[in-house]
Amino acid sequence: MIRTLGIVGGTFDPIHYGHLRLAAEVSAALGLFQVRLIPAGIPPHRPPPVASGADRLAMTELGCAEFPGLVADGREILRPGPSYTVATLQAIHAEDVTRPLALIIGSDAFAGLTGWNRWEQLFTLAHMVVVERPGAPTLPEAAPPALREQWHRRLTTDPSRLWRQLAGAIVRESVTPQPISSTEIRAALARGASGRAELRGLLPASVLAYIDRNQLYRPPPDAP
Repeated sequence: MIRTLGIVGGTFDPIHYGHLRLAAEVSAALGLFQVRLIPAGIPPHRPPPVASGADRLAMTELGCAEFPGLVADGREILRPGPSYTVATLQAIHAEDVTRPLALIIGSDAFAGLTGWNRWEQLFTLAHMVVVERPGAPTLPEAAPPALREQWHRRLTTDPSRLWRQLAGAIVRESVTPQPISSTEIRAALARGASGRAELRGLLPASVLAYIDRNQLYRPPPDAP
């Protein structure tokens, strides 16, 4: 049996335990071969990241080092132009056309999937592992009609389809809630010494040391 490769995308600005524990928990629950965490180069659906691509990739590599089976993948940082998931999946699929892929995606992001570039093609390249997020819209009710149709057609309670088929299934997966936000981490870092206590347990010490060493997420020099 060829085990399935998991994929998690995001800006990872910075990466934190919410990202890492989610990936590790899904990997363990579904018996994935590996999970690649892929920082977006130029995310097409959200504002540009604060840290550079090189810094976000370095932090992702440091974070993944704490979790066996998690690997940082810098292809979107290195690829010019917007970071479209469909192009990333095509490139990974081309590396080994026999290995199934599973895109691990939050339920809130999945509800907006029809706004993604060539979104219907995603189902021909990978399975979808939809992770429930607290407070996120309820699926499938929150999905537009075209996506709701895909949901009803592809949803399965049999996780073995993730490795018996190359692509096309949707699996729901619950994980331990991780109420951690990159936005809140950046805000705490910008407060300097007063915000340090808020960071305990939110991100790996190696990532925090990298942030300090490279003076990331500091307030502008003229800030009060």
